[in-house]
Amino acid sequence: MSGTQGWRQIAETPLTQHPPSEQALYLGLMSGTSLDAIDGALVEWRDGLPHTLAFDSEPLTGPLRDELFSLQSPGDNEIHRGALASLELSRRYADVALRLARNCPAGTSVHAIGAHGQTIRHRPEAGYTVQLLNGALLAELTGSTVICDLRSADIAAGGQGAPLVPAFHAQVFGRSGERRAIVNLGGIANVSLLDGTDSVVGFDTGPANVLMDFWASRSTGMSMDTDGALASRGRIDPALFALLLDEPYFARQAPKSTGRDLFNPAWLESKLATRAAMTGDLLSPADVQATILELTAVTVSRACQAFGAQSIYLCGGGAFNPVLRQRIADHCGPANVGDTGELGSPPQAVEAVAFAWLARQHMRAEPANLPSVTGARALRQLGARYPGHG
Repeated sequence: MSGTQGWRQIAETPLTQHPPSEQALYLGLMSGTSLDAIDGALVEWRDGLPHTLAFDSEPLTGPLRDELFSLQSPGDNEIHRGALASLELSRRYADVALRLARNCPAGTSVHAIGAHGQTIRHRPEAGYTVQLLNGALLAELTGSTVICDLRSADIAAGGQGAPLVPAFHAQVFGRSGERRAIVNLGGIANVSLLDGTDSVVGFDTGPANVLMDFWASRSTGMSMDTDGALASRGRIDPALFALLLDEPYFARQAPKSTGRDLFNPAWLESKLATRAAMTGDLLSPADVQATILELTAVTVSRACQAFGAQSIYLCGGGAFNPVLRQRIADHCGPANVGDTGELGSPPQAVEAVAFAWLARQHMRAEPANLPSVTGARALRQLGARYPGHG
């Protein structure tokens, strides 16, 4: 099935199972590869488009964050540790959801929650992906129906299971006659390429904040490089940049997706060790940070340029890094580079709203994947449902 046919079918599939009111409220909850926070959005649909009524973000800190980082790699007693982390994460998700639910207009309630969970493995080539979340507990704590495990159906159909958001981006941000790129700069960077028709292309371009946050933490003790301050003091090192870019993933054709399974501290350390052996010297922390940032800017920009994007809109945490924004703009000129706030969607809330959309698609018994994006055999309804009791 072509991308055009896939998107048109998503847009036109009739309701088949107990369709809720178009004014139904949905909650989207997600914690991404950066492992910095749980983001949530309370969303109302009007005339088929989402309107964010409230946004909330709870920092991921302390032992839970440390354990989620640890579970990204093989270790002892993973099943037990993963189960306990899933329970605690679900409680944190519930806290965010209950705070957001207080913003429901009088006489309304949350119809369903779309919850991503925390990815600790993403191995579509091996036929699986793992997002920690206890959907039954989240439904019990909130009283709302929960839609989670949103990637597995696409992977079962031969797809990558990611990225999940291009169909949402197309519905909300697509504009007839304009080639737009929507770029999510989370832990991993992904692009949705919208050509103004029903055709949609999207894929993960590579690392975004995942490596920059690691290096900032190691070098400064801070959880991130706020405003790109460390990178702004450094210079791009050609030798390290060439080694970083010499990663087979970047040359692969889409569909493709990635995560911490590939782009992790060990990957960066190996590149730094190779560069030190080649040159006999060490880089300053600022130079390393500037070079990591340039890797993100170049890999994102190449995708946008190859598509011929006329306008590029950034979202996710990286949209607030002025140094990264400027480097993307430098590489993508004369295309306009802004953020999704210019389109009426705050950059930090876009992914949470997308998970509210995924819950809505499930509850309407409509597909939410795009074979042109993930490589799945066909359209699929995504997610597992845990009924609420409210």
